[in-house]
Amino acid sequence: MLSVLPMSAQVEVKSRLDSTETYIGRQVHITLDVTLKSGMKLVLPEYKPLEHITPGLEVVEQSVADTSKLDNDMLKVSRIYTLTSFDENIYYIPPMNVKVDGKDYKSRELALKVFTVEVDTLHPENFYPPKDVQNNPFKWEDWSGLFSMSVLLTLLVILTYYLFTRFKENKPVIAKVRFVKRVLPHQKAMREIERIKADNMTSSENQKEYYTQLTDTLRKYIEERFGFSAMEMTSSEIISGLKANGDSDMIMELRSLFETADLVKFAKHSTQINENDNNLVNAIQFINTTKVEDRPQVERVEPKLTTEEKQGMRYRRILKWTIGALTAVCVVILVYIIYNAATLLSYELEIWSF
Repeated sequence: MLSVLPMSAQVEVKSRLDSTETYIGRQVHITLDVTLKSGMKLVLPEYKPLEHITPGLEVVEQSVADTSKLDNDMLKVSRIYTLTSFDENIYYIPPMNVKVDGKDYKSRELALKVFTVEVDTLHPENFYPPKDVQNNPFKWEDWSGLFSMSVLLTLLVILTYYLFTRFKENKPVIAKVRFVKRVLPHQKAMREIERIKADNMTSSENQKEYYTQLTDTLRKYIEERFGFSAMEMTSSEIISGLKANGDSDMIMELRSLFETADLVKFAKHSTQINENDNNLVNAIQFINTTKVEDRPQVERVEPKLTTEEKQGMRYRRILKWTIGALTAVCVVILVYIIYNAATLLSYELEIWSF
């Protein structure tokens, strides 16, 4: 008995009605509170919808159990049961049974008085038949916003179409960047020298033509390789330019080649075949000694556009971005109108169904 008494003191079951009187068809609530020690297993009474807690008194619904913490490691669990009745009577509500750790605990019994609605049978003229289905009145303020948005959408669609036609009429300026394969200076020079060799010009009687083509090839190479106008300079100026550029390789052999060429072209000097071959070899060695092979072999050629073409491209670009932005705005407005119109229509249909 001493061991059972503390356990009983730890469990307390209370029930209460929010009202002891009501009318038929109205709802009342029973609140069931169970105070127990934390860790105890609790089973609350369960009722199905429309199940009778006592004959004539139906359970409409029951809430989810709500748990709150108290002092001294205690818990309070509450559940609300909603009841109704359609018969006038005084109903006795039996105690509600709660199980805690397998042991039964009961709440106190309750009573509920249900009144009927008084009907004035002496004045039947005050009774009216059921009203027919009423049409929901049209309210302009519900649809005015959607109407305004529809007008705005129509104007934006017209503007977008107009800009699109202008965009199609304005022919695009085709400005393609070309990538041209670039032949390096030493490659072009060696091709020319190979051609001179293939024409056997070292043994030709026309030595002036041979030295003219050979020195022109060297001048073009020097101009592209070292960046100064060798085609318009004298032989001594070219040698000085190479020295000033800091390139002293093969200067003596190149000076000898240019001096021989000047004598042949301007002083009618005659040379031997071996001397011609030696000058050709010196030219090849100069090119191989001073060539640069790590330059890019693909050259980017930017198109040259007139001011009018640039303005046309800018105008088309602005039109394109404007059309895209207007299209996005039109789609957003259209989705907004459809969503809100569907919501209003469903609301109207709901009202009509009642």
